[in-house]
Amino acid sequence: MWDFDHCDPRRCSGKKLARQGLIQSLRVGQKFRGVVVSPKGTQPVSPADRDIVAQNGVAVVECSWARLDEIPFGRISSPHERLLPYLVATNPVNYGKPWRLNCVEALAAAFYITGFDTYAERLLSGFGWGHTFWEVNGHLLEQYKTCEDAAAITAMQEKILADLEKSYDDSRRTMDDGEELDLLVPNPNHHHVPESSSEEEEDDEEAETK
Repeated sequence: MWDFDHCDPRRCSGKKLARQGLIQSLRVGQKFRGVVVSPKGTQPVSPADRDIVAQNGVAVVECSWARLDEIPFGRISSPHERLLPYLVATNPVNYGKPWRLNCVEALAAAFYITGFDTYAERLLSGFGWGHTFWEVNGHLLEQYKTCEDAAAITAMQEKILADLEKSYDDSRRTMDDGEELDLLVPNPNHHHVPESSSEEEEDDEEAETK
């Protein structure tokens, strides 16, 4: 990861992965030959990237979504910059928000899509809420994993978004017809909370997102 120190070290998923020995820091200007998950990518990560990931891994930019304009993306470029397709954040700060994944979620998504499920699960296992990422996004990730390349991922994302829009419109019509609809969906991060110290709990509650 390229770490720009935008977040509280106790609450940062990237720094927590570093403390666990699961990620390495890169210097600004240092080249990386693997897949870089970046908002500056022009195509989504896809199963076609599997060999690149196998040989050189995945990198992320550890920064705040609110401070992207401060990041010198030109100095952390890679020949394999990639976007992530539509997924929903499940970390405690941005739970339920589409696209707003933090570092560990972004890494896990890239590993899942390229077929390295065990890697993804190992990264998520260090977070009390980590299991919810697959619970919420598994059906989406399974669809993306069936795609051959970036173009197919893009087409699949468009289909998923169209289906979501139709589902929303159908729900609105149901409400307009006077039928009762329960829109309250509990946050699973509030369930199955293991006993831990206050410091460990803070580790899982990130102040910034990526």
